[in-house]
Amino acid sequence: MGDSHISNRSERSETWSRRGLLAALGAVPAATLLTGCGSGSADAAQGSGATASVRAVTRKAVVTVTPADGTTKADFSAPVEVTVTGGTLASVKVTGNDGSALDGSYNDARTTWTSSRNPYSGTTYTVAVKAQDGTEETAAFTTKSPGETFVGYFTPEAGSTSGVGMPVSINFTRAVSDRAAVQKAITVTAEPAVEIVGHWFSDTRLDFRPETYWAAGTTITLGLRLRDVQGAGGVYGVQSKDVTFHIGREQISTVDLATKEMVVQRGGETIATYPVSGGDAEHTTWSGIMVISERFKQTRMESSTVGLGDEYDISDVPHAQRLTASGTFVHGNYWAAASVFGSRNTSHGCVGLHDAKGADDRSVDGYKFYDSSLLGDVVIVKNSGERTVEASNGLNGWNLSWADWKAGSAMQSS
Repeated sequence: MGDSHISNRSERSETWSRRGLLAALGAVPAATLLTGCGSGSADAAQGSGATASVRAVTRKAVVTVTPADGTTKADFSAPVEVTVTGGTLASVKVTGNDGSALDGSYNDARTTWTSSRNPYSGTTYTVAVKAQDGTEETAAFTTKSPGETFVGYFTPEAGSTSGVGMPVSINFTRAVSDRAAVQKAITVTAEPAVEIVGHWFSDTRLDFRPETYWAAGTTITLGLRLRDVQGAGGVYGVQSKDVTFHIGREQISTVDLATKEMVVQRGGETIATYPVSGGDAEHTTWSGIMVISERFKQTRMESSTVGLGDEYDISDVPHAQRLTASGTFVHGNYWAAASVFGSRNTSHGCVGLHDAKGADDRSVDGYKFYDSSLLGDVVIVKNSGERTVEASNGLNGWNLSWADWKAGSAMQSS
């Protein structure tokens, strides 16, 4: 019995000790308790945590390129975009098979890169991407070609030297419905700098000029960035180029058909005065500011081309310089008597100067004026008995006020 009693005390003491121990451990976190009481459970918990940690470190960033890799007819009217999940972008390089490159910018988080302009049509691009974790991806896509295209033919010719009245005139091969988009893609700048504004005469013609004539010696640069610009539904431009023109000396000639005299001034100084003959009472000469747009040492003139039937057909008109698209010229005249010039207006609307057949006689007024002239020189006609020429009839936009000129721009200032 004594042994049994001793044994019971021992068991009660052991039981109390376990309870006390458990109570004392009651404030210990469960994870710690598991660690102290069950080595198998603790190892499993530690192993699971370590595996998750390794996966978080080794997971690769996922890169997405738009347009997608392998696309063969990608849209060229939207920018290229590169995004990354599970990381950040270290570098993005986009190059075309035409040698061009697309620059771009990252968002603040550096998880998205967007090209600063759209890709060109009909071009294959390679996109090389590096993420900060070392992930590298390469994608390639080809943009579709535009269905229909347009170009702009410009005046004056690249590298040419013109008079101070020469506008930059662009004629498009297709009608433009989105004038703002097309005008925005064209820049005209000058040195010395001056404000230059575009004016639409029609859906196929856009001219640029400053408020007053160009300064002598000006250099003008035309920038055409029409490639892939949509001028009308489904019709895109193809040009991307810069051309430069120059303005020479200032020469302005004033024809007074009341006095039948033309005064030529260069740099504000009179260098010549010529007797002339203008349009008669039935065929009055346009009045206003006109610009020489074409020059011919000799050319054929037929009345049928200007709606005058078969009144004349002269195969060798000397020293002809066009003033209007409708057929007004200042030219030499060898078939009228010398006494006509300065005394009577007898032409069918042109301004004539005494000249010689063959266009080689340097002593006659027709030769002298032609020899002194440039494309883009200004010829002002007054007292002709005719109204002012339409600004669109030739390169004659100077007949519009500056306010009216600016009103014809598609890029209205706010």
